Amino acid sequence: MTGKYVKADQAQLAMPNAAFAELMTAVLDKGTPFRFQATGFSMTPFIRSGDVITIAPTPARIRFGDVVAFESPSGGKLVVHRVVRVSRDGYIIKGDNSPEADADVPGSRILGRVARVERRGKRVRLGSGIERVAVAFLSRRGWLTRIVWTAWRFARPFVKK
Repeated sequence: MTGKYVKADQAQLAMPNAAFAELMTAVLDKGTPFRFQATGFSMTPFIRSGDVITIAPTPARIRFGDVVAFESPSGGKLVVHRVVRVSRDGYIIKGDNSPEADADVPGSRILGRVARVERRGKRVRLGSGIERVAVAFLSRRGWLTRIVWTAWRFARPFVKK
């Protein structure tokens, strides 16, 4: 899940990823949350492309299951993924819909934590409350995607459009 758009009076401004990360860092360093429209599918189904996410400044402690915004160690690219393991050297972070975890991410690369997700103007809570621990555990094992898509396949006929 990456962020590339800033909404300004309903207009979308595209920015290069590095500039976007720099802008987010500057805003978060002032203690102000940063809100933007997410792009990509690596955090599906909990964060979807087009959802509006709010990143809060990094708390004193990042926990297992938190969804964080960070600069990728392999190129400074801004990414929003879930913490699936906490170690002495940093964090193992993985997209809920990604087959592989990101490289070890040192705490210094974490810009903030996802504080809110909105879809079509309504708050999305699933995946960010206490269940974030179960989601992180299943994601780390590689089971989350299979479980979610299997459940969706059976539930889809009953979902109102």
